[in-house]
Amino acid sequence: MDRLHLMTVFVAVAEEASFARGARRLGMSPPAVTRAIAALEERLGVKLLNRTTRCVRTTEAGQRYLDDSRRIIGEVDEADEAAAGINAEPRGHLAITAPVLFGKMFVLPGIVEFLRRYPDMEVSALFLDRVVNLLEEGLDVGVRIGELPDSSMKAIRVGSVRRVLCASPGYLDKHGIPHSLAALSEHSIVSATAVSPTSEWKFGQGSELSTVRVKPRLALSSNDAAMEAALQGFGITRLLSYQVAAHVASGQLKIMLSEFEPPPMPIHVLHREGRYTSVKIRSFVDLMAVRLREDRALN
Repeated sequence: MDRLHLMTVFVAVAEEASFARGARRLGMSPPAVTRAIAALEERLGVKLLNRTTRCVRTTEAGQRYLDDSRRIIGEVDEADEAAAGINAEPRGHLAITAPVLFGKMFVLPGIVEFLRRYPDMEVSALFLDRVVNLLEEGLDVGVRIGELPDSSMKAIRVGSVRRVLCASPGYLDKHGIPHSLAALSEHSIVSATAVSPTSEWKFGQGSELSTVRVKPRLALSSNDAAMEAALQGFGITRLLSYQVAAHVASGQLKIMLSEFEPPPMPIHVLHREGRYTSVKIRSFVDLMAVRLREDRALN
């Protein structure tokens, strides 16, 4: 069998963690997929997959081969697209990741526009409030908020956001506006663990860096829940500026103590960098970069 075909079958089975789902993804019969994996393991002389009655998992050697196979298949696809010319229409599948609320508010509208513009494309989106390794999880494009570690990814800066303290006008009318960080201890605090995972909130920067220990009356795991509690007048919360921009503009929330805010956090669009840039990745990244740079909530 063709080696690239065997790699493609292996990647599908490993990513789906199932021979049957891998077969459906490729439009092949399960016996044909089973024969392909057996032929690949025989060719390599190593076991790539551990099979149980419930799922399929890569072995240690299989995980290394999976990473290399994804890279090789991606480079072949990119070479094909480069040969087809710069005017080739994007087609195929694109896997994208972003933080949950940011993905819903900003990335999803871009995905919808992208799919309407390119009818031969399919997109799967993974919205999670954790750092996702694009290579390990087989993703093409990621949107990241915060400083980036060194990596082989190409990063395009598209905006920035701030950590802000906010509360409803009704709460502030009743309890007063805090005019110092120390005054926060006198207020009802709503904690969004996705933004501030510890009870110590850092403000300022450099020599003016301050740490305030807060005792939340309400600790919530999601940003939108913390925002809803603030909108209902329960207390002061700390969120990212883009999350509350619409409510601040409408007067439903007020930002306070902005002079103590830490430095803004950059927003980047990331993708794997190769000798060629896939036309589908390039088209999506270009579209998202324009949309995000033009949004006033992010710049």
